[in-house]
Amino acid sequence: MIPRGKEFPTTSDRPADDPVVITGIGTLLPGTGSAAECWQHVSGGRSQIGPLTRFDGPAGGLPVYAAAEIRDFDHTARLPGLDPSHARKYSREILIAMSALVQARDDAGLGQGDVDPRRLSVIFSSSRGPLSWWQQVLRGEDPAAYEDKGAMFRGLPGTPASLAAIHTGAQGLVTTVSNACVGGHQAIGLAMRELRAGSSDAVLVGGHEFPLLPEVAHCYRALGSGVLSAESEDPSRAVRPYSADREGALGEGSVVLCLERESTALRRGARVYARVLAHASMNEADHPTTMNLTGKVTAGLVVEALEEAGRRPDEVDYFCAHGTATRYNDLAESRALRALHPGRGLGALPPISSNKPIYGHTFGLAGIINAASTALMLHHQRLAPTINLTTPDPECDHDHVAEGVRDTSFDLAVSMSFAFGSQTSVLALGAAA
Repeated sequence: MIPRGKEFPTTSDRPADDPVVITGIGTLLPGTGSAAECWQHVSGGRSQIGPLTRFDGPAGGLPVYAAAEIRDFDHTARLPGLDPSHARKYSREILIAMSALVQARDDAGLGQGDVDPRRLSVIFSSSRGPLSWWQQVLRGEDPAAYEDKGAMFRGLPGTPASLAAIHTGAQGLVTTVSNACVGGHQAIGLAMRELRAGSSDAVLVGGHEFPLLPEVAHCYRALGSGVLSAESEDPSRAVRPYSADREGALGEGSVVLCLERESTALRRGARVYARVLAHASMNEADHPTTMNLTGKVTAGLVVEALEEAGRRPDEVDYFCAHGTATRYNDLAESRALRALHPGRGLGALPPISSNKPIYGHTFGLAGIINAASTALMLHHQRLAPTINLTTPDPECDHDHVAEGVRDTSFDLAVSMSFAFGSQTSVLALGAAA
């Protein structure tokens, strides 16, 4: 309920004309406990992928050695107001997602008196929800996990968003998108609609994914060799997008962004990382596990998003890739850039880079990581590299910022995302005013 007599800042008279901005970033990723650490790893090309310890893959006949794991997580310092009796009932995944949301709100400087709780929303993305809880239940490993009244609630994909909203006092729209790797982008798109319609004054939009389970690894190994790396000597090189010897690895964690209208943010003196200009998403209604490989469909969607933002393809300074280190994804992205810039040689295409070699495959979280990374690049005016690119696929041999972080001056970037189910999504971001 809204406190009696409490006054909150009024909304913009014309919210649809008020740019949407990112004012806070919360990151709980492998080796990463803040936006500053995320930037250090992404810009410095510091892979957080290491030896797989969560389950015994090789001994169990599963040749998977590498993953990006969160180690030694303790929620107590990050959620000091959480009742210990409640925390004991929450899974590790729930506590990490809640912690990322609190960090994003704190990073934005968004205090309890800065927004009407009925106009504070939470929108999350997760492709699979709390898998480890279901694993315990289905295996019968921990009967206590499902022998109390709250058991089924802990197994819902939307539970992390609901509990995070309760903890932070958000009484607006609270929901979770589940649409594989495009879900993060789509959550941001929904948040933009809320803000532009004037239905919310701030939206904490994020993703969480915890796929480090043998059941998930088996599913992705079934897609063929190279989808998950069997690299055992140097796990930091386990993900190699755009390379002739491409491979991948799983990752876990949660990232949350605080989105507001620019006028609201500036009124309270908030720091703005970047503007979120436009989002476009589509179902290609084609092959359920392969994106269109001509590049033309993705290019058309980029044009659609840019038109909404009042910009043109030749103004895009940088592309944040989905970059899964699979042949079809690599080719689709490279061909999309060529379709956007007909007549240009490979060497004249705009720079593009992938953060997958840093944090691995994170599915429903991936689009949020991309948005956070791109916002940080715009904020710092530096392009982050694609690491591990030593032998480029000839068709993907263009500018991947492979030499390392690059100082630049740019104001328009596009993030791309692809997903099973014939899904494609793009997000346009701009530098803060």
